[in-house]
Amino acid sequence: MRIIIAGAGDVGFHLAKLLSFEGHAITIIDKDPDKLKYASNHLDVQTMQGNSTSYSILNGANVAKADLLISVTSSEETNLTTCILGKKLGAKKTVARVSNTEYLMQQEDLQLTELGVDELISPQLLAAAEIKRLLKEPAFTDYHEFDKGKLSLVGVRIDSSSPLINKTIQETAYLNPDSNFIPVAILRNNQTLIPRSDTFFRVHDHAYFISDSRGIDDVLKAANKQRAVIKSVMIFGGTPVGYHAARLLSKKYRVKLFEMNKERCHQLTENLPNTLIINADGRDLDVLDDENISETDAFIAVTNNSETNIISSLVAKNNGIKKSIALVENIDYIHLSQNIGVDTLINKKLIAANSIFKYLRKGDVLSLASIHGADVEVLEFEVKKKSAVCNKALKDCKFPKSAIVGGVIRHDKGIIATADFVFEPYDHVVVLSMPACIHKVEGLFK
Repeated sequence: MRIIIAGAGDVGFHLAKLLSFEGHAITIIDKDPDKLKYASNHLDVQTMQGNSTSYSILNGANVAKADLLISVTSSEETNLTTCILGKKLGAKKTVARVSNTEYLMQQEDLQLTELGVDELISPQLLAAAEIKRLLKEPAFTDYHEFDKGKLSLVGVRIDSSSPLINKTIQETAYLNPDSNFIPVAILRNNQTLIPRSDTFFRVHDHAYFISDSRGIDDVLKAANKQRAVIKSVMIFGGTPVGYHAARLLSKKYRVKLFEMNKERCHQLTENLPNTLIINADGRDLDVLDDENISETDAFIAVTNNSETNIISSLVAKNNGIKKSIALVENIDYIHLSQNIGVDTLINKKLIAANSIFKYLRKGDVLSLASIHGADVEVLEFEVKKKSAVCNKALKDCKFPKSAIVGGVIRHDKGIIATADFVFEPYDHVVVLSMPACIHKVEGLFK
């Protein structure tokens, strides 16, 4: 595919990085020569300096032959204009990053597709949805469901109390007598490992498992964790992410939102009738004590300052919070969650880039998930009668070593696939893969 990305910031760079593994012809447009130089030195892409709303720049990037035009600059107006012009000049599909969520809420009335904008992406809304998802199973650092929970991807931090410590996967098989789960990735010292039978679990590993509906409790037991239930939530930060998170969460939980700006508090009070808005600093332990933090289940820090979010989350965690989530701007911070004590760090730009990546999948990809801080993607495929894996045992399918089959959904039942498992037509197969071999995995299911 010919792909043009307008914007060489965090979203554009990460997206180009994901796409560069698959041999797409990628051109990045940006006004900043330093960002373009960095992208050119680290990725196999072409670069063009200039404004993406310029006819000559788009024409020079050969937009008329572009299969996809993605505009993810920091300017909403630039992104919309770029897509509108690009579509008029011949781009087959366009995606624009927006910050004003009214565009998303009123897509039908605005008829943006007729103007030339095929898809809209809001990092703020996506981050809020991510927070909601992470609270569903708070004992885990990460949680994704496939086919309404028939299979689940779960992440858990391995502490010194876990019976898994310093044992291989083969040696810990006794903890999984009914084969209800399988380890599919380990994040260790910022490195992502695809585990095999002789892989050891170490203290402070972030381990990820695919589990069937019965295996969630077994994974927790193996990690010496207890299942938790969220009833009350504190949010620190009346930012757009904080607002949308409160709007989503207040439908299910008791929500308090701390915001230091009094005028912003008045705005939030008008728009969040089911949320208690408090004009205070969420880092102030006296304030948190007054608001009964010891009786609160989850703390979510989403101010515009990464360090503030991390510190306030640590304060909350030290006061008995079951689940802490902090929003960070620096993508490199994502790896720190292994060591600093915050349960989960999220980055809205990374979430947005991964969301856009879903539009580019080939074959029968039913769903796609990403793991925070890990260099892997989790994909759900449907087996077709002509697929290379159809009617073959897993051990005979020649999956790349940088990929692993987690499980299969067949006849509405989740199954953890063993080496002798034979794929049948219409099976839904959940595969974890490193980016470099995703295209090989996809080829097995075409």
